[in-house]
Amino acid sequence: MKTTHSTSSKIHVASETATLKRLLVHSPDRGLGKVVPSKAQDWLFEDIVHLDTMRRSEYDYYIKLLLYFLDPAKIKGKLSEIDSDESRSFYIPGTAGYFNSDKVIDIQQLLGDILKNDLVRLKLTAAICGIEKCTFQTQQELHHQDPFELAKIFISGSYSDDRMLFAPLPNLIFMRDIGIVINDHILLNKPAKAARTRESILAQFVFFHHPMFASVRDKIIEIPDNERHFLLPDDEKASDYHRCTLEGGDVMMVAPRHLLIGCSERTSIYAAQQVMKLLFDKNIIDTITIIKIPKKRDYMHIDTIFTQVKKNIWVLLGALARVGDESRKKDVLHFFGSEKTSQEFKILQFIKGLEHKPIEIENLEDLLTDISRNDLGSTEDVKFIYSGNNEFPYGEREQWTDSCNLLAVRDGVVIGYDRNDKTLEAFRNAGFKIISAKELIGKFEADELSPETLTNTFITLPSAELSRARGGSHCMSMPLLRE
Repeated sequence: MKTTHSTSSKIHVASETATLKRLLVHSPDRGLGKVVPSKAQDWLFEDIVHLDTMRRSEYDYYIKLLLYFLDPAKIKGKLSEIDSDESRSFYIPGTAGYFNSDKVIDIQQLLGDILKNDLVRLKLTAAICGIEKCTFQTQQELHHQDPFELAKIFISGSYSDDRMLFAPLPNLIFMRDIGIVINDHILLNKPAKAARTRESILAQFVFFHHPMFASVRDKIIEIPDNERHFLLPDDEKASDYHRCTLEGGDVMMVAPRHLLIGCSERTSIYAAQQVMKLLFDKNIIDTITIIKIPKKRDYMHIDTIFTQVKKNIWVLLGALARVGDESRKKDVLHFFGSEKTSQEFKILQFIKGLEHKPIEIENLEDLLTDISRNDLGSTEDVKFIYSGNNEFPYGEREQWTDSCNLLAVRDGVVIGYDRNDKTLEAFRNAGFKIISAKELIGKFEADELSPETLTNTFITLPSAELSRARGGSHCMSMPLLRE
């Protein structure tokens, strides 16, 4: 199958809300339909889902929206044909009917592309079989698979005949976690849990072998291993000051020279320190703000408690909005105190060349206001929209179903879940139009509305099954290019 990807595809992200031009995604694969209750927690999935509903009634709308905004020629005028195809070939990489966009890109397509190379296939098959403890016979069997079928097997853990070889990768739909574009560099992340090791290996092979990334290969950054405190890779109970793990949901490129890094249950303080050193040494970033949040399943990453909607508008969880910070010490790791005494929530800002003198920021709203005004130059009043309209118990309930986890496709136009009624009410009160993905796509198709002219709009995705997975539209995207 011919690929449309250009070897000179531009990679650049310097904002959370500038017009989105290219991103990586991954549509729900057959592995999600094989998650069993007894292993859901081990595989880092919150619940079992009904795969067909998740695909046809929910995620497919996400892909349609992204195509209308980023690559309308792939979908406009073809909606009836796409919707009438029971096989869903339009959404499946490696099939003749696949949309195959170079702007909305499924990592499974890229993986299939690189597996056409015999040497890459040999190396990756050996690596996967090694970590999954497969027999040599299985390794030989896999090596002779069709490249696109092999890509499906590596991701889903199973053959098309439903025979399972190893665990699925249900979290791969959350593409944000595997890597982050920081200006014109790509930071490859280090997952916190052993269950995501295969995701990390697949990402490494894609970024270092696919021609799409050839022009930025020397700008791919890998986080070094922790040299001071050697631990086995599966030691997931290691100290936050010893382990070196970082996931993309804890990294936000909020301005050209300002990066946010969250320290959470998935991202360690040590990893944040290593990333800060690398980015400062390479002169990619001037300011890094580290936000330490409670290590709770509720707050998995910082993008589960706040995201940016517009230059001057943010959505956030009110319960964590105004928390003081009294810590001030002498060394990056020690600024956050010992594990026994440090506060659960604190914010410290580090300026390149002045890392030994971090700036303490009292609360999240002050930080976000400063970003809007001083980093982004917004002259409008900075506004906050709160999860659940800041009403008990809806704030926490709707944060759990990703009310704060929104993807901005352009400044002021965001995609989020339809089930968070109180949050949608708060957006409506703030002057946003609320429209369902289905209705909006119909209006795009009928030329009643245009993606280029939308302003202050919240697009709702159906989410009965997607929300079970504990990740929203922000999690489900890895932007590669913003305007």
